[in-house]
Amino acid sequence: MTKRLSEILSDMSCRVIGDAEKVEISSIVYDSREVQAGSLFVCIRGATKDAHHFIPEVIKNGAKVLLIQGDQDVFEESSLVAFSVTNDVVFVVCENTRLALAKISDAYYDYPSRLMQLLGVTGTKGKTTTTFILHEILSAADPKVGLIGTVYNIVDGVRIKASRTTPEANELQYFFRRIADSGARSCVIEVSSLGLAYDRVADCHFFAGAFTNLFHDHISNSEHKDMEDYLNAKLRLFDRCEHAVVNLDTEVSEVVINRASASCRVWTYGLTDEANCVASEIRSKRKRGVSGTQFHVKSPWYEGEVFLSLPGRFNIYNALCAICISGLMGIPFEQVKQGLLDVSVPGRMQAVPNDLDLSVYVDYAHNAGSLETVLKMLKEYAKGRVIAVFGCGGNRSTTRRFEMGEVSGRYSDITVVTSDNPRDEAPELIIKDILEGVRTTQGQYVVEEDRTLAIRAAIRMAGPDDVVLIAGKGHEDYQIFGDKRIHFDDVEVARAELSALERDREK
Repeated sequence: MTKRLSEILSDMSCRVIGDAEKVEISSIVYDSREVQAGSLFVCIRGATKDAHHFIPEVIKNGAKVLLIQGDQDVFEESSLVAFSVTNDVVFVVCENTRLALAKISDAYYDYPSRLMQLLGVTGTKGKTTTTFILHEILSAADPKVGLIGTVYNIVDGVRIKASRTTPEANELQYFFRRIADSGARSCVIEVSSLGLAYDRVADCHFFAGAFTNLFHDHISNSEHKDMEDYLNAKLRLFDRCEHAVVNLDTEVSEVVINRASASCRVWTYGLTDEANCVASEIRSKRKRGVSGTQFHVKSPWYEGEVFLSLPGRFNIYNALCAICISGLMGIPFEQVKQGLLDVSVPGRMQAVPNDLDLSVYVDYAHNAGSLETVLKMLKEYAKGRVIAVFGCGGNRSTTRRFEMGEVSGRYSDITVVTSDNPRDEAPELIIKDILEGVRTTQGQYVVEEDRTLAIRAAIRMAGPDDVVLIAGKGHEDYQIFGDKRIHFDDVEVARAELSALERDREK
């Protein structure tokens, strides 16, 4: 599609160098490698590279318009004027090119987010699961409902692999346009702290925004300098919401509620009576070949028993968040209950259904903290043993290997140590690092380098009261050996083994 530059700049405060009146653009890009004839190129100053250095290159490759920051110091004004005259290009000078990217992308795609109810979820953990639960609930009445998140994006029922949790603004608005054009009435989106800090959702209006929790993740030189900066980035979501849905049981809930209440109406969820939406009478239950959780929900919109096809206390919080948003949207209780029953989240405590009464889960837990959270939950849930299968990636921190081994040795009854993505390292050396951690706990362990055989071994040693956790890769469907990438899906391997056992039983 093409659009006049003057149309997409109509609501922006900017200065123009060159003749912008008759210019039409055919794409908006911020990666110099994606520039084509007619592109508008956005110069973004990153942590390691300043895209203003690429101005001559992108002009040569056909860019018609360049969006630059007023305080850039790569080229003098006279040089920009010369570039404009010599190459018939236009420079648009603005204060913040990241914010401008969001604004012009929104205008370029004709403001698609205004045609739907946007439902955003932020927080350190639980974003992916909460959005999948909510998408499942909404899909019963709105099959076109969109989803944008970490695992993949759903556009008109088609799953598209995601490159980041919250896409950059130009890609995000492109997806919004496709979702709106499909006839969807709503879109569920994971909103990351960097997505907010970098203005990727600027000019988007959310019907509801949710806050799940805050943990000490994403504190680094390339992300957030400290916890205050991290939290403040997430709180920016509520500047653009009608309703805020907040986990009352998180440590920072008071801060979140105070900030959110300044701009929108606040609703809370949790396991205490003070919350608007409360879960009680929680118990484990198996239904339709899947081990999950039964609980009683009480809220301003619904009251009654529900079954969630995911185990664990943290998933009850995720379900309550989705229930709150559903209530605000006026979704019937029966539809909510069906969505909770049907939900399956790729790689997030994803149950592998079977008729053998075996509890087998695939989870993305790939560091000590996330593995400890999952194993602690399974220890409370399991009547028998917890059997953990995992490996660690090559070309990554060796400390992580020791820590994950130590956690698994402490919280699982049997650890099956295997390969993950060894990359350029020898799998046996990675396994050796993991075993150093396991052995400090005196925990039982088995070594099987071949991941397929490791998964088979764990399932075959499990009884009806045991739980098997296949950790580390989650939704990933590959393994990396050197420069070779092969297809490998934990769920597929587990399902094949369970089917083989079911056939053996029938003989």
